[in-house]
Amino acid sequence: MEGTMIWFNPAKRHGFIRTDEGERLRVDEDGFEAGHAVGERCRGTKVSFERVALDQAEPRAVNVTVVPIFAERRARSRGRR
Repeated sequence: MEGTMIWFNPAKRHGFIRTDEGERLRVDEDGFEAGHAVGERCRGTKVSFERVALDQAEPRAVNVTVVPIFAERRARSRGRR
């Protein structure tokens, strides 16, 4: 699944993701793949993840990774002659 980070608080060690379907999922600090943790200023960061529901607990996001953003290439500017 994919979604967008709503917020993450390193002091509380958790945050929330809004899925592309509109669901709000909690993500804990240990839910991020190694090297993909986000900081406090993560609002709007695109992420991919798996949704899990353990017993009666609320669903959570696990195996969260940041989706890389590729900048579009622009045509090179040619100088005027």
